[in-house]
Amino acid sequence: MPKKVLIVDDDRTMNSLLKTLLELDGFVVVMVTHGEKVLPLALAERPDAVLMDVHIAEADGMEVLRQIRRHPDLQRLPVVMSSGMDVERECRASGADAFILKPYPPDELSSTLKRVIA
Repeated sequence: MPKKVLIVDDDRTMNSLLKTLLELDGFVVVMVTHGEKVLPLALAERPDAVLMDVHIAEADGMEVLRQIRRHPDLQRLPVVMSSGMDVERECRASGADAFILKPYPPDELSSTLKRVIA
């Protein structure tokens, strides 16, 4: 059964590109552009992993990550954070399972997601 990834990014062009890349790698993709919709969608969709940009519309990605970690039904959900700035230390301190610095090669994205899901 294909693994499901929830993409959280407010850049529609990036979402489209990520969706295409991940679907080519066999993932099922669900997308959300607003931070306040992440928890409800994660609870409804039950993704195998989340790929979230640090800077998202109407929310702070780090705070959304902390909310995921506090939620009893989501706290074990693998979360990969991404940003154009090297904030890996802060992301990991907030509970991220992995961090990818933008721009990243497509194969790094896929291998990182497969690693955190396994």
